[in-house]
Amino acid sequence: MLIKTPDDILPSEITDESVYFNRRKWLKLAGLATAGAAVSHPLLALESAPDGFGRVLPGVRESRYSTDQTPNTWKDITTYNNYYEFGTGKEDPARNAVDFEPLPWSVKISGECDKPGTYAYEDIVSPHTLEERIYRLRCVEAWSMVIPWVGIPLSSILRQFEPNSNAKFVKFRTLLDKSRMPGQRRRVLDWPYEEGLTIKEAMHPLTIMAVGLYGRELPNQNGAPMRLVVPWKYGFKSIKAIAEIAFISKQPRSSWERSIPSEYGFYANVNPEVDHPRWSQARERPIGAGLFEPKKPTLMFNGYADQVADLYTGLDLRKNY
Repeated sequence: MLIKTPDDILPSEITDESVYFNRRKWLKLAGLATAGAAVSHPLLALESAPDGFGRVLPGVRESRYSTDQTPNTWKDITTYNNYYEFGTGKEDPARNAVDFEPLPWSVKISGECDKPGTYAYEDIVSPHTLEERIYRLRCVEAWSMVIPWVGIPLSSILRQFEPNSNAKFVKFRTLLDKSRMPGQRRRVLDWPYEEGLTIKEAMHPLTIMAVGLYGRELPNQNGAPMRLVVPWKYGFKSIKAIAEIAFISKQPRSSWERSIPSEYGFYANVNPEVDHPRWSQARERPIGAGLFEPKKPTLMFNGYADQVADLYTGLDLRKNY
C-alpha cells in the first residue's frame, strides 16, 4: 500500500473538490447576507470594501516591487475593465460576469516541459507565497490605473513544470465557454483569446500570475481565478482566466496580432515614442483623475525601464512594437 506523507499530498486531495470549490459561492451569498456586520468566523472575515465580496487571501506579504503610489479605488478597478469575453464596453464585464463561477478550475500544461498535464487551480497556487504588488498599468486608450494585485511570480509557477531548453516562448490561452462568457458569442476576435511572452519575459521577477487584488480573491471581471500581469506592457497583453499554458519553440501570434497586425504587435511594450495608428500614446491620464486633470507623459516601459530594458537589447522597438 502506498502511504503518502504530507509533502506528497496535493491540496486537491485533502478536501473534497465539491466542498472546496463550492465555498466561494457560499462566501458570496454569505457576504450578501452579512454586509456591514461584524463576523468572527474566519471564512467570513471579508476585508472592508464597498462591495464586501471576495475571500481574504491569507498570508499575503508585501513585494519589493510594490510602489508607494496611491492605488485606485476598488470601484475604479472593478467597474472599468477591458474584458471582451464579457462585452466590449468598459462596464460590461462587471455587469455580465456576476454569475460566472471561476471554481473549480484547471489549467492544461503542454509543450516543451517535463511535467505536462492538467493541474487543478489549488495545486498550482497553493505551494507558493502570495505577494501584494502595486503596479501602474496601462491600456491602449492611454489611461492608467495603480492596482494592488495579489499574485505569485510567474517564474515560480512555470518552473514547477520543468520547461526544457527548447522552451523559447510561453503561450497562454483563456477559457473558451460561450455559455459562461457571453462576449465569445460575438465574432469580435478569433476565440479563445491567446497571448504570449518570450521565456525571458515570463521568467522576469516583475511578471506575476495574479489571483487577487486588495488582499482578496480576484473578482470575475478582473480575470478570476488567475490572470497574467506584465506591468511594463499594454494591458491587453495580460490575459485573463487562463486555462492553458504551453511552452513552445517558436514565437506565437497573439489574438490582437492576428486580428489587426498593423496595430498590435507581439511585444506590446509601453513605448511613448511609437504612436498607435489611431491615437497618440505619448501621454496618459489616470482613471479617477477627472477630465480636467492634465495628462502626464507616458514613461518608457511604463516606468520599469531600469528593470526590463535589458530584455530587449539590440531589438528595434519601433519595428517590434
